[in-house]
Amino acid sequence: MGFGNYLIFTSEAERVGLVGLVCIGLAILAMLAERRRMKVARLDRIGWMPWTGLFLVLVVIGATMVIFGVQGLLTPE
Repeated sequence: MGFGNYLIFTSEAERVGLVGLVCIGLAILAMLAERRRMKVARLDRIGWMPWTGLFLVLVVIGATMVIFGVQGLLTPE
């Protein structure tokens, strides 16, 4: 059974949790990009991207979705 079949037959709580984990993964990438950008001597060569803002938004969304996903898995139907 592949990952596609797994996604078809998962509950909504598992899907919300997986999307939350993806958001947290993207937030980690944004944090690493901001750290890399701050190490460069001339910031105007890189361009402007609000990595810190993206990090904060993605962490809040991801953490909320993971919490709701876990809550949905633990709640009996």
